[in-house]
Amino acid sequence: MKVVSYNVNGLRAALKKGFIEWLQTVNPDVICLQEIKAQKDQLDLSVFEDAGYPFTYWYSAQKKGYSGVAILSKTEPDHIEYGTGIETMDFEGRNLRADYGDLSIMSMYLPSGTNLDRLDFKLNYMAEIQAYLDELRKKRPNLVVLGDYNICHEAIDIHDPVRNKNVSGFLPVEREWIGNLIKSGFIDSFRHFNKEPDNYTWWSYRANARNNNKGWRLDYGMVSEPLQDRLKRSVILSEAKHSDHCPILVEIA
Repeated sequence: MKVVSYNVNGLRAALKKGFIEWLQTVNPDVICLQEIKAQKDQLDLSVFEDAGYPFTYWYSAQKKGYSGVAILSKTEPDHIEYGTGIETMDFEGRNLRADYGDLSIMSMYLPSGTNLDRLDFKLNYMAEIQAYLDELRKKRPNLVVLGDYNICHEAIDIHDPVRNKNVSGFLPVEREWIGNLIKSGFIDSFRHFNKEPDNYTWWSYRANARNNNKGWRLDYGMVSEPLQDRLKRSVILSEAKHSDHCPILVEIA
């Protein structure tokens, strides 16, 4: 199964930039979207069906034009789980899961911590989602959690680790959390195959950052350890330019 994850920073805007044509070229079995910034009734679902994705699932934030995740699939999942059941996070539309046989795929959009209030919200989300995933893996051990984590794990994952050491997204507490997530039984699939620097998934719109590759690796395909032998490929699709993020691809046998 070929799975893509993409923070589109507004799906309606991405559609105007050739998203559908790109999707047909990459041709994943499943694509997980984050930051769709749209309600289902604001979208023409026929464009996805015509592109080969008749099964589309949307979990939007209560606040219009904000956050939200989606899953587009070529085949019908056995089960869809909307949210986590955790009231403090579900109103922002940040988690959506599709089950295919013994494999579970989650689209996750972890909050950013751009100011003190949002940093507190992010840290609370991090604690609650870790506990949720610990429990979920008891029932669904073959779990892939793809999405925008809004955290760079190591210095190799950010273009200027020294200057950004006190910036949300690279704070010690955030880096420790993502390290603990991995230690709890997940594989950072990209780093499983690629240990090279200068591989990023997000660039600021300022100062020509993308052309200069001054980026951050914020998007991950975390794969639970029981799937390690089925993990075939994990790459960053940096040529896609419908967003300030680029997609990632994970292939599982």
